[in-house]
Order: sequence, then structure tokens, then C-alpha cells
Amino acid sequence: MDPRSPAARTRGAEDAPAARRRYRPPMPPLALTLGDPAGIGPELALSAWLGRGGTEPLPPFFLVADPDFVERLAHRLGRPVPVAEVDPETAAEVFPRALPVVSLPSGARVAAEPGVPDSVNAGATIESITAAVAFVKAGRASAVVTNPIAKFVLTRTGFAHPGHTEFLAALSVPPGQTPPRPVMMIWSPELSVVPVTIHVPLKDVPALLTQDLVEETALIVARDLRDRFGLPEPRLVLAGLNPHAGEAGTIGHEDRDVLAPAVARLRAQGIDIRGPLPADTLFHARARTTYDVALAPTHDQALIPIKTIAFDDGVNVTLGLPFVRTSPDHGTAFDIAGQGIARPDSLVAALRLADRLAANAAVRRGPLGGAEIIPFSVYAGRPRSPGAHHFDAEDEL
Repeated sequence: MDPRSPAARTRGAEDAPAARRRYRPPMPPLALTLGDPAGIGPELALSAWLGRGGTEPLPPFFLVADPDFVERLAHRLGRPVPVAEVDPETAAEVFPRALPVVSLPSGARVAAEPGVPDSVNAGATIESITAAVAFVKAGRASAVVTNPIAKFVLTRTGFAHPGHTEFLAALSVPPGQTPPRPVMMIWSPELSVVPVTIHVPLKDVPALLTQDLVEETALIVARDLRDRFGLPEPRLVLAGLNPHAGEAGTIGHEDRDVLAPAVARLRAQGIDIRGPLPADTLFHARARTTYDVALAPTHDQALIPIKTIAFDDGVNVTLGLPFVRTSPDHGTAFDIAGQGIARPDSLVAALRLADRLAANAAVRRGPLGGAEIIPFSVYAGRPRSPGAHHFDAEDEL
């Protein structure tokens, strides 16, 4: 078997002691948000529930939504999904026979036409997110899994947050307190990446890319990889901003003057990180065996490779929050909403990942009878390269 293959990486965890592999602490179900009701999120919830069985059963979840809307959508799509209005405490018991739906606390009703975004539904979208976070903070749900939203729909109604993630960070603390800094990681079995800057114009990146930002981002990533992913010594790499990582300042100075000093500061704190390394040779199969997560200065440097390698099963994971949050790595897809053709792969992966992260967090909180955190197969089983791979300017196709 090729040691770089996904099967080889997965087999690493399958060889773990059986007690660790099978252990899962008792936990409440996952809270899944409505997302934009005119997008594909609600129909993906139906599809995910239909695929709940099989050799790897889906962890129990409940949808925070209007039960009547969900039932109408199932009927419209011809999906044989019974819908049960529940509270979080009864959702897991109901899950095997019906899709559990927890009503919006206000009792709001949703009347959305698939593919037609409407700001009249913005309140329900926001309320679903707020309620899901409240359930997790109260111990009534183990993690938050968010369906896609359309920010332009929310901003029309006065939504003041830059995005979904920032809103979740604000909800994680009492009003008036400074929220934690969230970090976006896109995870897949083949590759995991973190963009250091996210939704900003490319021309603004050099001014935003500071040593402090790189250091803070990497520290959050390393901490959550240890605490939630079960990696005692996470391996990070940092991609360069400029071609060939700047070639010692001959192609831009940011790699030499900003990124390299940030890496040195991190290494001095005990973080296993290398870089800046040329981004064009950082994502091929052999290179990926040498690290657990790749940090990249820009949004597209990070997301182009992972969406090329793992378009259907990538998961958006928010690091740095006091609770687990995952999301499918795609948008609302208004253009195909209501047609019954949207694939649930990424949502299913997000549900599975949230469950495992929440289980590891529960073990760490303890006491749980001496149980250990279960390392992730795609990380613990990803083999280290037999020799150091050189990412120099000549290592090109």
C-alpha cells in the first residue's frame, strides 16, 4: 500500500488500542442551524438524516428551525423524512426514526422559496444561530454545526458583524465582553489549511500581514490541534506570500521581514513550525506528509489547493472559540436550491467532525474513568516523510 494514500493514513488510527478507538463519552446531540432557508442547507439536513445509518452511523443532531417549513420542504422534494418537533433533551432518542427539529425560541415561521433569498427570513436565520450557541453553552448540545448563510441578506436588515464566524465569536461571550479571535481552518482527510488573512482585497494583505497576526494565528491553531484534535505535537508550515517565498528579499520583503521573524518567535515558544516556504511546492502528496496544517498568508493560497483536492468533503472548522463549531465548506448555492441535487457530503463530514471534536473536548474536561483523547486518523495516521523534503525555489514542476 502506498504510505501516502488516504487508506494508509486512516489505518494509523485503526491500529490504536480498541478501548481508545471505541470510547465515546455520553454527550448531547449536535445542534444544526437553519442557514438561509432559501439555500441548500435545509435540504442537506434532510439528505444527511436519510443517510444516518450504514456502517458508520451519523451522530445524532437536531435542526433549529420551523418544523412546518422543514416538513413542507421534505414533501416538496419528495423526501421520505418524518419530522418531529422536539426539545434538545429528547432529540437523540427520536433521531433514529425522525428528523428532530427544535423550534425557534420565538416561534417564528419560515416561508422561503428555494433559490429566492429574502431578507424577511433574516431574523429566523439569525435566531437559529443564536439558539444553537445558547444550547451548547447550556450543555444541551455538544457542538454547533452551521448551515450556509448569505451575508448580503442579513446586512440588509442591519446585521453588523463582518461574517458568520465573527457573529459566533460575539455570541460566545456575555454582551460587552471582548470576543475571542476566531481562526478559520478548512479540514479534510487529505489536507488542512488556515488562511492568515481571509476576506480582504489582495492589495491590502501586505499591510495586514504582521508578525503579531501570524504568531497569534499559529498559537491558536497549535492549541486547538492539541486540545481538540488530540495531536500532542502538531506540525505546522507557513507558506510564503511572494513567489519562491521572496528569495531572500529579492522578490518582495514580506517573507524575510515579517513571516520569517514570526516563525522564529513561534519556534522559540516550542511550536513546531517551518517557513516561510514556497507555496507552489507545498501541497503535493509528498509534501503533505510532512505537516498537519498549512498556514497561508492569503485566502486563495489556502483554499485553492484544498478545494482542488477535497471539494466535496472539506469542512470549515472555527478554531479559537470556547465551543466546537463546524460548517460545510460551501455556500448557499441558491442556483440549485430546491432541485434535490445538492450533495450532502460536506455537511455529513462537518457533523462527523463536530462529534469527534466535541468528544475529545469532553474527555479533556474529564473525569471520564481514565479515558484518553482519541487522535484523528487523518492526522495521527498521516505518515511522516522518511526524509526532510526541501521546498526550495528550484523544486518546481
